[in-house]
Amino acid sequence: MEPGKYSVGLDIGTTKIVAIIGKENEYGKIEVLGIGKSKSLGVHRGVVNNITQTIKSIQQAVEEAEAASGLKISSVVVGIAGQHIRSLQHSDYITRPDSEQVINEDDVDILVNQVYKLIMLPGEEIIHVLPQEYKVDGQAEIKEPIGMYGGRLEANFHVVVGQVSSIKNVGRCIKSAGLDLGSITLEPLASANAVLSQEEKEAGIALIDIGGGTTDVAIFKDGIIRHTAVIPFGGNVITEDIREGCSIIEKQAELLKIKFGSAWPGENKDNEIVSIPGLRGREPKEITLKNLSKIIHARVVEIIEQVYMEIKNYGHEDQKKKLIGGIVLTGGGSQLKHLKQLVEYITGMDTRIGYPNEHLAGDSDQDIASPLYATGVGLLMNAIETNAKNKAVALEAKEEAEEIAAVENVSAGETDNKQEEANETAPKKEVKIERKSIFEKWSDKLKDFLDNAE
Repeated sequence: MEPGKYSVGLDIGTTKIVAIIGKENEYGKIEVLGIGKSKSLGVHRGVVNNITQTIKSIQQAVEEAEAASGLKISSVVVGIAGQHIRSLQHSDYITRPDSEQVINEDDVDILVNQVYKLIMLPGEEIIHVLPQEYKVDGQAEIKEPIGMYGGRLEANFHVVVGQVSSIKNVGRCIKSAGLDLGSITLEPLASANAVLSQEEKEAGIALIDIGGGTTDVAIFKDGIIRHTAVIPFGGNVITEDIREGCSIIEKQAELLKIKFGSAWPGENKDNEIVSIPGLRGREPKEITLKNLSKIIHARVVEIIEQVYMEIKNYGHEDQKKKLIGGIVLTGGGSQLKHLKQLVEYITGMDTRIGYPNEHLAGDSDQDIASPLYATGVGLLMNAIETNAKNKAVALEAKEEAEEIAAVENVSAGETDNKQEEANETAPKKEVKIERKSIFEKWSDKLKDFLDNAE
C-alpha cells in the first residue's frame, strides 16, 4: 500500500506511547491497520524530560505498529499536552479602511494575526488562536462575518499558550526517531474528535481526558471550543498514593488500582482483604479494600474538584453557558470503578464514559475501542483529514499544470484563430486555493524551525 493511502497518529503520553496506523474505508469509517504501544520512559506530566528515552519509546511503538500492519511509517501526526499548556480569552478588533467593501478572508486573517502578536510570558508562545464569535459595527453574535459590510470587525478569541521549549523537544524527538512531523494537534481537541458527537458539542459538553500524568479538559458549546485546560494530575498520582499509603512497590500499587480499586469507599465491606506478596523473604502484606478505596477516593475527589473549577471558570453556572450535555470521561483513568458516579455526585452533571468506537469500522479490534486509545484515535482522524486535504491540493495543482502545458503545446505556427479555438476548447477550471487553518500554518512554521535547527 502506498504511503498516501494510510495515515498515522502518535500519542506521546506520560504512561504509554501509542502509534496507530489506519485509513478511511468506503463508508467514511476508520479502519485500523496496526497498533503499537510502548512504555513511556522519558515523559513526565505530559512534558518530555529525557529525549533519548523518549526517542527509544517512540521507535519501539512505531516498530510494533509496522510489524502488525506490514506497512512502513514515515510521517506522523502528534499530540501536545502537558502542564505548560494554558488558555485565555481575548478580544480584539480592526478598523477596515473601506466599509463599502464586504469583509473577506484577508480581513479575518489580519485580525487573527494581530492576536498572535500579543506579548506572552518569557519562553511562551501562542500556539492556537480560535475565534469564538464576531461583532461587525457593534452587531454581536455573528458566527461568520465574511460577506458582510462593516467598518469595525471585532472578535472574541480562545487563545492557547504553550512553552516553546517543550513543543520543540517533542518535534526534536520525532525527527530523531527518523519520522516526519505531519502536524501537531492539541490532545484535548484530538480526544474530543474521537469521542464526542456534533450534537453534544452544540448542546454544551465538558470532555475530561484522565491520562497517566495529566487530566485534559476541553469545553464545547454551540459547536465551538470555549475553554481548554491541562491539570497536572492523572492516574499516576493515584498509584503513587497507594504505593505510599500501603508501603508497597509501584508495580503492585498499579495492579491493585486496576483490579480492586474503586473511587467509592462505601462499596467495600470491612472484611474484604487482599494479600500482597512481600519482597524477598518477607511476610505478605494484607490490605483492606476499604482502605484502598479511601486512598483512591481522596485523590480522585481532588482531581474532580480542580476539573469542576475549570468548568465554573468557563461560566457553566450562567444560564446562557449551561452545559446541557454534561461531562464525558475518557482516557485510561476513566476506567476506574465507580468514577462516573463520583463525578455525578460532586458536580451534579450528567456523566458518561467516552469510547472512541463511533468513528471506527465495525470489524475493528475491541481493544482499540477502549477509552485508553481516545487520543490516539483522534490523532489518527486528524492525520487522515490532513492527508485528504494535501491530496486534494496536489491533484488540483497537477491538473492545473497539465492544462497550462496543453495550452503551451499548441504549435506556434498555427493562426491566432486556431489559438483562440484551442483556448476555448481547453476545459476551463476554476482554481480553488486551499486555505490552511491557523494551526496548520503554525505547524509549518514549527517544522521549518526544526529543519533549520541543528
